[in-house]
Parts: sequence; structure tokens; C-alpha cells
Amino acid sequence: MRDYVARLRERGDLLVVDKEIDPFHELAAVTHVAQKRWGKPILFTNVKGTRFPVITNVYGSRERLAEVIGIDSADFCRQWSNLANLGSASVGDPFVKVEDPELTECKLSDLPLITYSDRDAAPYFTSAMFIAKDPETGIGNLSYHRSMYVSDSELRCRLAPRHHLTIYHEKAEKMGKPLEAAMLIGAPATSFLTAAAPLPYDVDELEVAARLKGSPIAMRKCKYIDLEVPADTEIVIEGRFLPNERRPEGPFGEFMGYYVPEGPNAVFEVLGVTVRRDAMFHSILCGSAEEVLTLELSVSANIFQRLSAALPGILDVTCQPFVNHAVIKVDQQFEGHARQVMLATIGAEPIWAKVVTVVDEDVNIYSMDDVMWATLTRCRPDKDMLIIPDTPSFYRDEAKDHWGRLLIDATKPFHRKAEFERKKIRLADQVDLADWFENA
Repeated sequence: MRDYVARLRERGDLLVVDKEIDPFHELAAVTHVAQKRWGKPILFTNVKGTRFPVITNVYGSRERLAEVIGIDSADFCRQWSNLANLGSASVGDPFVKVEDPELTECKLSDLPLITYSDRDAAPYFTSAMFIAKDPETGIGNLSYHRSMYVSDSELRCRLAPRHHLTIYHEKAEKMGKPLEAAMLIGAPATSFLTAAAPLPYDVDELEVAARLKGSPIAMRKCKYIDLEVPADTEIVIEGRFLPNERRPEGPFGEFMGYYVPEGPNAVFEVLGVTVRRDAMFHSILCGSAEEVLTLELSVSANIFQRLSAALPGILDVTCQPFVNHAVIKVDQQFEGHARQVMLATIGAEPIWAKVVTVVDEDVNIYSMDDVMWATLTRCRPDKDMLIIPDTPSFYRDEAKDHWGRLLIDATKPFHRKAEFERKKIRLADQVDLADWFENA
């Protein structure tokens, strides 16, 4: 990660703040306002109460995420869908073992303890990527889980249903033993993507990260647990999930913009913390583009991959302006094509596709203004909108607030496509306003 941050700094894409900042709400507030205005990564060099600088919003744009793996951001969905194929490729050993680099140890409380939202119960680690192994098969997994700071020896972690780490923890509990895991803060850049990618259960995300990197990832042994971690990870927190133990965690301001209430969650016993020389602490502001964009791209890629395998004419998919609205661009092949795509989408993505909108190839799906224009000019509400009642989506929804689906066909009527040709302003794409206006 630090190599990529150095590249950002060299080309002037990194905002650097040397003024002392308080991790208790102030850092999150400044991050939030600065991200809204500039969207650039931020490095806070002087964080109160810690020697570690804080880097945030590193991966907060499609362009930066695409740059990390060397692809065109305009074709992100299609190319990211190929990650599963990379995971099964056999191109040499993806890892190389190295001796422990120059590391030092510290306490958990020496790290930046950042409080993000107004009613958060405690400081949280938001960017930590957990690495663990299936206790039965030994296959590795990378995943993100928020972790509430309790003490130097205890974190409480939200392990959501169906996540691979949750399954590992449950398997270990049935065996009557703890599950060893390490929290990676500032892990290799390509692993940031693969940890959120829609990879099959039996694919190791770290192996895919190595293949994206184009060279083996150097791995070192942990000091307190029987795991290996990427050697260039900035900060590693080693520990284990205690079996059959749940303790209160929360409230916490989460990505949907609301507070998740206090509830019983997993207990992570911290056994040790190792840091690289001049380590940086990676922070993710919950609900910001750096968190939500990765989820949106993961869901979009999953929908694209599944739809493309079942139906023709699937051009692109995105989730805008939020992850539970899927927008699918199609090249209409037959009458009723859009309706098939809408129905297939809720089967392809049963959790997140709460609203589905299908548009033609002339619509910019990354502009909600353009998507809404297509809806308002090409969609008959009484004919082209379908409501599917009493259907669950988001898994953590006891009150059923997210039940039901809305499907919107915003495509041109198939037999009248010529009537819906978009008008064009000739020469508009050739105009340089500086030729016509001063100070343009």
C-alpha cells in the first residue's frame, strides 16, 4: 500500500495534513468534508495520542481501484468478473516465504483509536482485513469486519451471516476450539479488492491478489498464531476468536447511514501487534466511497457475471446511487428482453437488488440524471414497473424494511426504437470553451 501512496504523493493526488488532529470525531469530520469536496486520499501526519500517521480514502474512486490492478475503469465490471478465473489459474507459486522483516511490537492502544459517528459506542477498526483459514480444509480467506476496541487484549467483531469467516468461526466452535486469525491494516493494494470480490468459497482471495499483482506475494510467519501474512502489511493484529462467546458490540454508524444497535457479537482475543518501520494506519470512513464503492463493484460484478451466463446483450452493470439499486445496460435482442433481465437480476443477486432498472446502450449508467431521464421518458409506470411484494433482500432486516422489489423497464419500446433516438448537438464534443470565454 505504501508504494501506491508514494505514487499518489508524487503526482500531487495526495492531500497531506500536518496540523495535529484528534481521532475522537475530529479526524472523521475533516475526512468527511474533504472527501465531499475533493475526493482525494488524505494523509494525517500528526494524530493526537499516537505516533502513527493515518491514511484514508486511498481506494475511494473507480479510477484508483482500476489503477491498482491495471485495468480500464470504464470496463471495470467486465474485467473484475474475471477474478474467479484468476483464482483457478495455475501460474506458478503465488507466495514466497521470507524471514521476518524489521518489525516492532506495540499495544493495541498505541494505534490510532478513531471514533467515527456521533453515537458510536467506542473507537473502531474499520479497514482491518481479516485473514483466516477454514479449520476443515485449510483454504484461506480475506474479509472485512468492523471491530470495536475494548482493551489491549479484546476486540468485539461483527461477523455477518453467510460470510466465509463466520462459517470458519462456527466450524471451529463445533470443534470446541478458538479460530486463529490476523487483522491486516495496510495490506497489499490488490488484496483490498479481492477481499471484497465475489469469489467462490473454495478460492483463496490472497492467491488471486498475487495473480493480480503479477508476481508472488512475500509472506512471513506470525509471531503468536500459526498463520502467515503478507510481509509488507503495515500493521498486523494477531489473535483468535473465542468459541461460544458473544459480548455486546455497538451501536455503530454503518454504511447505510444509520446506527446498528448494540447486539451480541464475536469476541477477538488480541495476542500481539506487530508493525513495520514507519508504519501507516489505514482508516476507512464508514459509508464513504472507499467503503461503499468496493461493495457496489463487487455486487455489480456478480450480477454482470451471472446475467451474462444466462442472457445475451448484457453490456454493463452498476449499483447507483447506492448498492441496493442495480442498473443494467443492455443491447435489446427481442421484445420482453428487459423484463427477463429484471427477473434474472433478483435471482442473480437475492440480497442487494432491491430496485432494478434496465436501460438501453445509449444511457450513461454512471449518471443517475441520465438513468432517471430514461425512466421518465421511456417507462410507463402502469406497464413497465413491477412490484414484487413480500420478498426479502438485505439479510439483516428483522423489521422487514427492505422486503419487496421494484423492477423498472426504462428501455425503448422494442418495435419503436427509431422514435427514441436521442438528439445530438453537432460539434459539441469538439468545443473548447477557452476559445470562446475568458477565464474559462
